[in-house]
Amino acid sequence: RRLKRRPPIALLDVFQDHARRRPRRPLLLFQDEVLTYEDVERRSNQAARVLGSRLALPAGGTVAVLLPNEPSYVWTWLALAKLGCAMACLNRNVRGRALRHAVATAGATILLSTRGEWG
Repeated sequence: RRLKRRPPIALLDVFQDHARRRPRRPLLLFQDEVLTYEDVERRSNQAARVLGSRLALPAGGTVAVLLPNEPSYVWTWLALAKLGCAMACLNRNVRGRALRHAVATAGATILLSTRGEWG
């Protein structure tokens, strides 16, 4: 039934609904840290403000993301969705020519990563 709705419900809509209705419910457990919907919503909003203002991301653009498997990956994805950008998820093990090919194929104009990804 939900898939037939017009306009369709996006995963961002579902997340934001949960964040409004259950802000203090745990969403992520990473090592010893528990992050609630409220925590992730706040951090994704901060990331969206920073990415939107500093990078001037065009709505509908694609951003390649090369991040480790940690909570920042989740709020980066949510931030990009809030900005109307698609996220090209890159495999952290890919380097060199294969990485350039993946970024070019995705049509990404920006690559987000941590310093650790570049040695």
